[in-house]
Amino acid sequence: MVKLLAGDGQKVFEMNTLQHIDRNRAASLRAAAAVLFSAMVALLCGFDSPAWAEDTNSHVERTVKSAANKDTRIGLYLNVLPDCSSGPLPTIRLVNPPVSGKVTVKSAKVKATNYKACLALEVPAYVAFYKSQPDFVGDDVLTIEVKYAGGRTEIQKITINVSGPGAQQKI
Repeated sequence: MVKLLAGDGQKVFEMNTLQHIDRNRAASLRAAAAVLFSAMVALLCGFDSPAWAEDTNSHVERTVKSAANKDTRIGLYLNVLPDCSSGPLPTIRLVNPPVSGKVTVKSAKVKATNYKACLALEVPAYVAFYKSQPDFVGDDVLTIEVKYAGGRTEIQKITINVSGPGAQQKI
């Protein structure tokens, strides 16, 4: 049995070796193996990034709507381990502050049900909030860096659409 695994242990390719195969099938298997070998050479030579090369930096861009001078949640940061317990919380840094508002981070407990393999859990977390200046209406942009314990870093560029008191939907 031949197995090709990615760096994270995920199965990419599996093929059973056969003891008795006819010549036509053997020729087609040799051709398939040659194609697979060529693809692996191309990956290893840098034509494409290998599946096991994990990028430790990721960039996220998102937009959040907010009312002027109101606390608005812009991020929730936690770490849930496979056994449903809490891992070390990430480190959060404000890289580029907003021009017309303020960002605060508070500690909290998060309760969740049916999260991944966890039926119910309660773990500590950080919650990031944005609050604009009282008279500001428009877009405000900020950048947050989130560093996780495993070495992964996430750069989050968040655009906040701040609307005035008359811009909300009437009920």
